[in-house]
Amino acid sequence: MKTLTVKWFKAALIRALKTVGQTASGMLAVGMAVNEVDWMYVLSVASVAGVLSLLTSIAGLPEVE
Repeated sequence: MKTLTVKWFKAALIRALKTVGQTASGMLAVGMAVNEVDWMYVLSVASVAGVLSLLTSIAGLPEVE
């Protein structure tokens, strides 16, 4: 297994945060009022997507040699 370095952690964290943001924004329905959104559900699904992104990054990141 490759050595996990600071550079890897930074790249993996940036990728995970992007995934969380994309997942959360993708779950918001067009035309839905802010008070109609189930924010706990959105945060839950986005968090799971972030964790899965980190786990996927263990296989390798193209950003890190």
